[in-house]
Amino acid sequence: MFVELLQLSPVQILLCIVIIFAAYMVKGLSGFGAGLVAIPFLVLILPLKFIVPVFSLLSYTGTILQSLQLRKQVVWGDLLPLIPFSLAGISIAIWLLVNIETRLLVMGLGIFVLAYSIYSLLAIHTVPGSRRWAILAGSCGGLVGALFGTGGPFYVAYLKMRKLDKGAFRATIAMVFLIDGGTRVVAYAGTGLYSTQSLTLVAVLLPVLLLAMYAGNHLHIKIDQHRFNQTISIMLLFSGAMLIYKALNFS
Repeated sequence: MFVELLQLSPVQILLCIVIIFAAYMVKGLSGFGAGLVAIPFLVLILPLKFIVPVFSLLSYTGTILQSLQLRKQVVWGDLLPLIPFSLAGISIAIWLLVNIETRLLVMGLGIFVLAYSIYSLLAIHTVPGSRRWAILAGSCGGLVGALFGTGGPFYVAYLKMRKLDKGAFRATIAMVFLIDGGTRVVAYAGTGLYSTQSLTLVAVLLPVLLLAMYAGNHLHIKIDQHRFNQTISIMLLFSGAMLIYKALNFS
């Protein structure tokens, strides 16, 4: 029954399961953004306009649980300046997602992933910054997040500039994702980007996400964090190049 509703081949379903499990295993082990790992590879096998809303709804379940648990540690003074600019970015992105040619969106995702992977490999140190950086971080985070499901790096960079301690950082970024993600899901629904097919895929992948997060959080293995992050960045470099190639050869 699920296979009929999904209208996907068994190979596509299996690849979605493997990619989501790997992405959330990585997140559980390192805290690294699952969207940056999952979306570039998912877009190689499924349409971007289909998979981004699916991933946003899928990941929002974990966001709700985490943000509610950590809500008392949120630094609202650093979070609130982000919100209006994030909402503006989301509004622009939803219009682009609905109206812009798919090939151009895939090219944009490829360029973003490629640029982010190079930035990560260069290991540029974050310097302190004022709350005025919320204008850029919020706008770019909302825009890129709603377009590609990967806006987290902009929010992370801003909050790192604010030099929050570990607990406050985790709580504040979780609350940012709660507000940003909730707005995106509502916007996707309002523009008709959810269907029986996409909601069925969410239902199929949600247990995979929960299992991967549990495994990642409880798997005690010794890893060199720097080398681990470098490996992920190299993977992203490859996936970004593949997305650009796909866009250039899009038919």
